[in-house]
Parts: sequence; structure tokens; C-alpha cells
Amino acid sequence: MTEYFQVGVIASTHGLKGEVNVFPTTQDPERFKKLKKVIMNTKREGQKELTIEKVRFNKKFVIVKFKEFNDINEVEKLRSTELIVKREDAIELEEGEYYLGDIEGMKVVDEEGKELGIIKRVIQTGANDVYEMKRTDIENPENVSDEVMIPGIRECVKNIDIENKVMTIHVMDGLFE
Repeated sequence: MTEYFQVGVIASTHGLKGEVNVFPTTQDPERFKKLKKVIMNTKREGQKELTIEKVRFNKKFVIVKFKEFNDINEVEKLRSTELIVKREDAIELEEGEYYLGDIEGMKVVDEEGKELGIIKRVIQTGANDVYEMKRTDIENPENVSDEVMIPGIRECVKNIDIENKVMTIHVMDGLFE
């Protein structure tokens, strides 16, 4: 299971006192008001926990002031840095909901239980999610594609078992062509 979830990406600085414009990648940007801490995930320096001091909103951005930074020069280098939270700090799910990060790596089986492949990634299209699956059910992939796009619709996806990491699908006509 995914341990961390991205909630935003630092887009730019805001003002001179160390505030940043964060592009929210969470379903509910208002959740920044409830967050006390986030983890800055930098490629070079690794993870660093930051304390949220102040939050406000401006158009598509969340303007965040971190306790650790007080000057534009300190935050200038943070552009494009992702902000993540631990699973226990993520938004609580309703019954039947799941985190998209938990779908990746999931085994896919048909309604008879035959293994078909593994989910490589989830693509959010707006209308419905699409699951990119790498096939494991073919021995000679020369004449067929080893990747299948599974539409995240009820007619196709019959069950998602997060605990056992198994997605059961109905193989619709044309899905594997």
C-alpha cells in the first residue's frame, strides 16, 4: 500500500516573506486549512517535514507560509517540489472508496479468476479513470500488445479488493484487441 500521498506541488514564490504558491493535487484543496505539517519531497535532499503556519487561497493556488522559511530567497529554490502527507494524514475515505495510489501494482483477474496482468498506472480522464495494465497472460507477445487500457466503469471493473490487491474485471468485447 502507498505510504505517502501527494497533496500539491510548489509552483512559485509569493511575496517576499517566504510564502509559496502551491498547485493543489488533492481532491479537496480546502484540506490545507486542516493540515499542520506536510513533507517536502526533494530529489537531492530527500524528505523534510515542514510546519504550516498560514494558508490562504488565490485563484487556482493555495498560498502557504511554512514556519521554516521567512524569506523569498529561502523558497526560491523550492519551485516544482512536491508536497506529500503520510497515509494517516490523508483524507478519510468513505465506504467503497480507495486511493488511486493503491491501485498501481494491483493484480488483474477475469471473472473466472484467471490472472490477466498488473496495473501499471491510473490515468484520470475526467469522465472516468483508465487503468493501464501490463499483460501477464500471454507467452508470445510478438503479435499482440502487452498493454491494455481498462476503462474504470461498472460494466468492466467488477470488484476492487484493496486488501488483497486484486481487481476483477469483465473482459468486454474488443478490450484485448
